[in-house]
Amino acid sequence: MKNKILFFLFTICMFLQTNAQCAMCRAVLESEEGQTTAEGINDGIVYLMAIPYVLVAGIAFAIYKKYNKKEA
Repeated sequence: MKNKILFFLFTICMFLQTNAQCAMCRAVLESEEGQTTAEGINDGIVYLMAIPYVLVAGIAFAIYKKYNKKEA
């Protein structure tokens, strides 16, 4: 169990460090002088990408807990 928790935390920490941009967004934002807009776009893309994974993980966890209940 401890290894699963450490793996989960490591995965989340590495996931938050990713840089995500499509080729067209990158081309437009690289021509900009300040990088604040590019950072905002990166954060938005990562946020939109994370939501489905969090939802699926939550549903999978609920199903796991439901079917692995120990009977008293």
